[in-house]
Amino acid sequence: MKQNTTLVRKGDSTLVPVAGLTVFAIASGYLMSLIPLSMSSFGMDTLYASWLASIYFIGLLIGSVMIEPIIARIGHSLSFVVFLLLLAVTVGVLPLMPYLSAWMVFRFIGGMAVAGIFVVVESWLLIGDNPKERAKRLGFYMTSLYGGTTLGQLAIGAIGTQGAIPFMAILVLLLIAVLPPLLFKQGQPQGHSHKSLSLKQMSRLNKAALVGCMVSGVVMGSIYGMMPLALNQGQFTTDQIGVLMAAIILGGMVIQPIISKLSVMISKTLLLAMMCLVGVFAMGLTYLSSDYMVLIIALALLGMSSFALYPIAITLACDHVNASYIVAITQVMLLSYSIGSAIGPLGVGMFMAQANNGIMNFFFVVLLVTAVYMLFASLRRKSHIVLN
Repeated sequence: MKQNTTLVRKGDSTLVPVAGLTVFAIASGYLMSLIPLSMSSFGMDTLYASWLASIYFIGLLIGSVMIEPIIARIGHSLSFVVFLLLLAVTVGVLPLMPYLSAWMVFRFIGGMAVAGIFVVVESWLLIGDNPKERAKRLGFYMTSLYGGTTLGQLAIGAIGTQGAIPFMAILVLLLIAVLPPLLFKQGQPQGHSHKSLSLKQMSRLNKAALVGCMVSGVVMGSIYGMMPLALNQGQFTTDQIGVLMAAIILGGMVIQPIISKLSVMISKTLLLAMMCLVGVFAMGLTYLSSDYMVLIIALALLGMSSFALYPIAITLACDHVNASYIVAITQVMLLSYSIGSAIGPLGVGMFMAQANNGIMNFFFVVLLVTAVYMLFASLRRKSHIVLN
């Protein structure tokens, strides 16, 4: 598939999606930590936190395969509005129906809505640019996403985790996120057909990119779904949990400009291996010391590692492909991410049941195995280049 260099945007192509995404990220970051921490106040057993996390990511998984026809029919801007409003509805009903079965249903639907938001924004930013511009745009996107999510984590201490007020605050933020695509009509991709991928074409997608997205899902799903609960079981206060979660996401935000530069300078597969090793080192720090400040540093490094995997992997998947396939590729990559996200919290639950430091053990094993795989994949790629 030959690279298409035709420009397909009018106006500022980053303002609208990134502005809406930033506000969405604040709401989403707060919501992901709020769900497990608010369960007890609604009379639900926190043992089911992993179930809620997994059902959300299963919704993300199923939603990821349904997005392309919607974008093709109504466009990026209107799709963005629709998915944000759908997510807002699922948030607004949670405190009104404080039952585990209802929360499972609405978190599943919420996951489908978030899948739409991610595919819309990522394909919006990736269509029609050369690899260097794609890396820069995606770095800008990830920085906005993680910066907003960091602010959302701080709301745990500022607004709290009890009652309906936190959910109402999140609902208001999601309604604000709808405003940029409604107020600014220019900037979305124009006049470009979207093509689906056949199974044969999917099988030709970069395997390291697919694995990178899946592992990113495993780690990120575990961080968002289970880390607040693990820290709470570690006897940290609510304010400390907010700071520690913010440290993870701040680390992920800080690394994005560096990643966008390195991804055009060295092999992306090797870069994936290097970032996994950063996470392995971070988990090693938690074994050496349980000091609060050391934990902040370790979790910031974990954020640098885990939050870097997805943007590297998705740009690797989009290298040298026609722009008309970008939506389909981002959909496949999100599907891979979602599979990992659904598996991750369940795996963490098993590790946490066996050891006090179970969540750190889980990250250590997953990232070490992935680093080894990526190193071998990088070597195989080099051999292939030399032989050709």
